[in-house]
Amino acid sequence: MTSTKDVSKRQARREQIRRKEQRGRLIGIGLISVGAIFIAFLIIYPNFKPVGAISLPETTTRPNVDFNAVGNPDAPIRIDEYSDFQCSHCANFYRTTEKELMDTYVTDGTVYFVYNTFGDFMGPESAQMAGAAYCAGDQGKFWEMHDVILSNQGNAQGTPLDRRLVQFAESLKLDVNEFESCFNDNKYGDLVEQDMKDGIADGVNATPSFVMTYTVNGEVKTKLIEGAQPYAAFKQEIDAALTEMGQ
Repeated sequence: MTSTKDVSKRQARREQIRRKEQRGRLIGIGLISVGAIFIAFLIIYPNFKPVGAISLPETTTRPNVDFNAVGNPDAPIRIDEYSDFQCSHCANFYRTTEKELMDTYVTDGTVYFVYNTFGDFMGPESAQMAGAAYCAGDQGKFWEMHDVILSNQGNAQGTPLDRRLVQFAESLKLDVNEFESCFNDNKYGDLVEQDMKDGIADGVNATPSFVMTYTVNGEVKTKLIEGAQPYAAFKQEIDAALTEMGQ
């Protein structure tokens, strides 16, 4: 016959087991809750953390700006740049060569210079940056956005790109609502894709690349210049083209 003492011991053991199980469930729920909060923090935090300072480039004077083109459209030589805003070599060309080209051959009417993006060559962010530059062009500041993006490569990594681009727009004193509407609607998505198709058709397979076009005795000629070449390399090609044209 079971004694009252034995019954009490079993009840005590069951109660002890019940409490342990309850503690285990509470600990499990607590760990799951902490994990969920941590994951939510990782997702949400980038949208609230500071986006970082902007490196503002020196003002570059470009003659006769027309959206993404500069210079005289009737110039004897046209140079189309195909570039990616994430490309470090493209940024290097901007810093070291572009200004000298602008100050010489573009300013004196010899070269008509056009900047073309190159689609999503280095990833979807490239296409987003390209669209942002074209959206800034709607407000007459394509080249200013071009300069700011290239001057801030690698800055504020981890910040959502759309927030960073809006910050650039604010620094350029754009109408931010208009800019965001253009950017969010992907207004220039088709143009960015077409840029890449045009470049590939011209033999471009890397950035930066430059397609120089000129006409000799009615025949259109092209020259592909690849890479972030120094000013001297461009001068050599331009002067050779001018000699061929008899200028």
